[in-house]
Amino acid sequence: MTAILLELDLTRGVLTAPPASPVAAFRARHLPTLRDLVTSLRKAASDEQVLGLVAHVGGPALTLAQTQELRDAVLAFRASGKKAVAWTESFGEVGAGTVPYYLASGFDEIWVQPSGDVGITGVSVQATFLRGALDKAGVVPQFGKRHEFKTAADTFTEKEMTGPAKEMASRLAASAYEQIIDGIASARRLEPSVVRELVDRAPLAAADAEQAGLVDRLGYRSDVYDALKARLGETTLLLAERYVRRRPRSLQENLPWPKKPVVAVVQVTGGITVGRNKGAGLFGGPGTGSDTIGAALRAVGEDKDVRAVVLRIDSPGGSYVASDAIRHEVLRLRATGKPVVASMASVAASGGYYVAMPADVVVAQPGTITGSIGVLAGKGVLRDALGRLGITSEGVSEGQNARMFSAQEEFTPDQWARLEETLDRIYADFVAKAAEDRGMTFNALEKLARGRVWTGADAHSHNLVDELGGLERALELACQKAGLDRDDITVSARPHKSFLDQLKPPTTTEDLAIRSQAWLPTLDGLTTTAYAALALPPTGLLTMPITWNLQ
Repeated sequence: MTAILLELDLTRGVLTAPPASPVAAFRARHLPTLRDLVTSLRKAASDEQVLGLVAHVGGPALTLAQTQELRDAVLAFRASGKKAVAWTESFGEVGAGTVPYYLASGFDEIWVQPSGDVGITGVSVQATFLRGALDKAGVVPQFGKRHEFKTAADTFTEKEMTGPAKEMASRLAASAYEQIIDGIASARRLEPSVVRELVDRAPLAAADAEQAGLVDRLGYRSDVYDALKARLGETTLLLAERYVRRRPRSLQENLPWPKKPVVAVVQVTGGITVGRNKGAGLFGGPGTGSDTIGAALRAVGEDKDVRAVVLRIDSPGGSYVASDAIRHEVLRLRATGKPVVASMASVAASGGYYVAMPADVVVAQPGTITGSIGVLAGKGVLRDALGRLGITSEGVSEGQNARMFSAQEEFTPDQWARLEETLDRIYADFVAKAAEDRGMTFNALEKLARGRVWTGADAHSHNLVDELGGLERALELACQKAGLDRDDITVSARPHKSFLDQLKPPTTTEDLAIRSQAWLPTLDGLTTTAYAALALPPTGLLTMPITWNLQ
């Protein structure tokens, strides 16, 4: 039996979910999914053929929540008694390396190239504001929001952070910083105060970081592999994502009967819209359609083999009515007796939180971005900006409000009042349903709402989520609630349609709904093109501040 040394190459980044279309699959070729990596480490922990793990850390930064999910899997792998080694050329080369180092701290040993740095410089939350540029261009932004923490429109209406925005951003940074400091301190057996002092001194030269106890050994890639060979003997190298795909199945797994009970994973990724799932476009990411998710939830409810469902969410929100339609199907599925566990990935905010809140259990990573229980709506008036380019528009209409959302003219006072009434109605509905789902009073929930974004850790302390953990923890909880053995189930992604199946003509509306829409360029007139060019926000009423960047 050939011994295996598993490899993780995290310099490429990871996918949160499998590609949603052939175009997306081509763009993401050879990239592993986070689920594949976590599953590989879980299975390898009990495989005698696997002797250890070596990871190349660096490259495209993972989100804090992705880092925590993978770090937890590494810690579980180590608990089996197997060694895990992380190496890098540098944790940030004249740049930030805090999150990659936090991930590496979950390994037994950390190696850094002698010429490298340990750039654990801390955490920052940055926001970009376009109001000055819009003023110069002649664009008039008109947005209403509920309430002061719903800052997605601030990108277009402000030139700097408002007081509430700064308060929220400060707490996000502080919460993330606390998580990272505590994790590093525990893993490296240092006092948190010492780690904070080292962060304030960073970036540190590799030799200084070794002396401070942040790094175990200095060396190049060849030195790392030579040391592992001396310790483990001859091994075959294998990427972790290839291991889980080629792992030999046991005789029992190959038998067609008895079937194992199924835990279905239904993925909500990207912006939430009415209609079918959107395949990834040439320039944008995938999106979730309420028709597709609703059909998937109805299908798993009727499938006798499916005993529990995990709703895996990585979405900043979007359409209010689409989010409400998905929430309704989650409640309808729970009424069948099948447990539903919501698993939040990097972000599950606004509409993403809306679809998670009715689950039996809501699970988030400490670094997940969630909450944002609020609403916004409005438009950018492009008339003057286009006029400066010599572009004019003219139309005729019937009905006083036919051009209410036209980008060619401002809201009238009566139209603005109607918009405000709509925002009040939607916000009250969102808060009332969140309070009902979370078992809280309206007033108690409303204090946590107002559009405010929370980390998963803070959301947990405020009862907005039930448990901290990743997809693996969500699967464990789903099994517990369904009375299943975690090691004796099949995890199945739903909905699933092969590319060939997608080409076949649909026979029912459910069959139509379950399919993803292929990428098609759409132009809803000149103003839509201008909106996209100016990066104006999506029309979804439940959208979080997507312009924030936590580093």
